[in-house]
Amino acid sequence: MTTNGADRRVSTVMHVRCPDRLGEETYRQVLELLAGLSPVVQALPPTAALVELKGALRYHGTDGRHLGEILRVRTLSRLGVDVRVGIGPSITVAATASAQVPQPGGVLAVTPGEASAWLAPLPVDALHGIGPRQAALLTDYGIHSVGLLAAVPPATVQRLLGGRAGRTAADRARGIDPRPVVPRDLPAAATVRHAFPRHTLDGAEARAALLETVVRLGLLLRGRDQATRALTLTLTFAGGGKWEKTRRLAEPSAHDDDLRLVAYQLMDAAGLQRGRLTGLALKGEDLVDADQVTQQITLDDTREARLIAEAAIDRVRGKFGPRVIGPATVFRRAS
Repeated sequence: MTTNGADRRVSTVMHVRCPDRLGEETYRQVLELLAGLSPVVQALPPTAALVELKGALRYHGTDGRHLGEILRVRTLSRLGVDVRVGIGPSITVAATASAQVPQPGGVLAVTPGEASAWLAPLPVDALHGIGPRQAALLTDYGIHSVGLLAAVPPATVQRLLGGRAGRTAADRARGIDPRPVVPRDLPAAATVRHAFPRHTLDGAEARAALLETVVRLGLLLRGRDQATRALTLTLTFAGGGKWEKTRRLAEPSAHDDDLRLVAYQLMDAAGLQRGRLTGLALKGEDLVDADQVTQQITLDDTREARLIAEAAIDRVRGKFGPRVIGPATVFRRAS
């Protein structure tokens, strides 16, 4: 199935599925590669994306399948990542198509004229947007394929699934999905990681490592002239287990004191007892430019002194290196 020249007059959507558990930095690089194909890219975290190809097809002088293959070559050669690509006349068709591509990767393109016939034999739970409970309910009533769902009167589907959900399912089974691809970047983020040289049970050692990541993250953000609205702490345990939690700051900040307070709250929430830590990561999320942060008037002389000291320490680090000065706990060595 390919996209011919006439199809360039209508919407042509690419839906991209990256491998599960893809790292955020690599995911951002995939989004950058997509932006090289089309300016209209919608990030769908954590590992998917939409691309509007209508203008890109004219610009590149090719069809959707070829652009999908170009994307695969680029992600494989530059990032070592294979992707599953679905292309169709709507978000629903494209996303359904990408899910039908077997792992690790490939391209499936469905033209507008073929969309209904291609959807019809698929199991009803293969239609993008149909959840497991909805699929089970439809199957109980004998509606086990997308074609049967399309043949059922919309009013009947609404009675089975509810008003809005039923209308949406009936329309999408018929290939009707007017939603546009809305350009949306992945929210800016910054991550600092610490790997323990051995499995760590020592709570003091873990907290010292956390403080080190706080200092490094604060220095990174201030160097970028950014502030974070939220922190996510991820703890990795021996055996591959993970714990992750996010907490928002009262106000966007890049100051060590503010980051440390929230980071310690997150560590306390983990309730560590005998967990053997192998690593931790602290991520600042929903970043904003520092000049967008409101400067509050404060009568707290201690805080003001700390901020002045922080700026002076940053200048020292900038001249002599980031590890030349910092909290004493960071330089702690377990005996």
